[in-house]
Amino acid sequence: MRQEIAVSRKALRFGILLHVRDVVRYRTTLLTALLGVGLALAAMATSQAKPQAPSSPANPAPAPTTAAPSSLTRQPAAAAPSQTQFVSRSALNIVVLDPAHGGIDLGARGTEGIRESEVVLVFAAEVRKALQAQGFQVVMTREGNDNPSFDDRSARANAQHGAVFVTLHIASTGLAGTARVYVVPDIPPSNDANALIPWDRAQGPFVGLSHLLGDLVQEELAKRFRGSPSIAQVAPVRQLRTTAAPAIAVEISSVIVPERADLDRMVPGVAEAIAQGIVAFKPSYVLPVPAGTPGGKQP
Repeated sequence: MRQEIAVSRKALRFGILLHVRDVVRYRTTLLTALLGVGLALAAMATSQAKPQAPSSPANPAPAPTTAAPSSLTRQPAAAAPSQTQFVSRSALNIVVLDPAHGGIDLGARGTEGIRESEVVLVFAAEVRKALQAQGFQVVMTREGNDNPSFDDRSARANAQHGAVFVTLHIASTGLAGTARVYVVPDIPPSNDANALIPWDRAQGPFVGLSHLLGDLVQEELAKRFRGSPSIAQVAPVRQLRTTAAPAIAVEISSVIVPERADLDRMVPGVAEAIAQGIVAFKPSYVLPVPAGTPGGKQP
């Protein structure tokens, strides 16, 4: 009987030991699992707390494909970063071509009865052909002897998507046989809290792009017409200020020439220079988008 009691006590102690060992093993396993979960949660919290690097555009704008002077390194953004971002890419496929003056506005007048409003139509027709040969769609602000207002011409350009604007002039000054490109000076950004841009500052977000386009076209003109500047000039051209697109003015010199034929000989070179300059600009074309636009997409 005593032996049975001793064996029973012994078995009991052994069973208790097994039970205690199972409890310790369970607690150890549980603590290990909890510790693993805690470490995983901590890692997730840390990764979420780290600032995310801003995403790059899906198609970043490559550099111009042709060699350009150092002035071509300007960045496109011209407005305040808080108001405008150049985050959306769009194909450049339209050129709005604006033959200046027209109607009762004859523009500059020179020898042999030369009238700027008439001669500029000849240049515009050839520029149009050169651009179409490069695959661009050309929208004219006028094709006859009419005279759209400044706002009408700007509105025609502003209604296009994926466009640049070129206004053509014949100067009454300057060295005959030369051509100059003009762009507007920097325009201070609007202080409108809703990021709305006033009509007379529409060019503001595009000034940097306009300088780039102007320099590329001027470079081509300088190759063809000795005495022309190598980079675009800055002037407060009224027509450009209200244009919400990369915009330049091309001015050919001059109506004061001995013969009208002197101007006519410039037509093919001017047309080719403008077309080649826009082709070189095309890879750098981007659209400015208000900073508050969801997803960086165009409104």
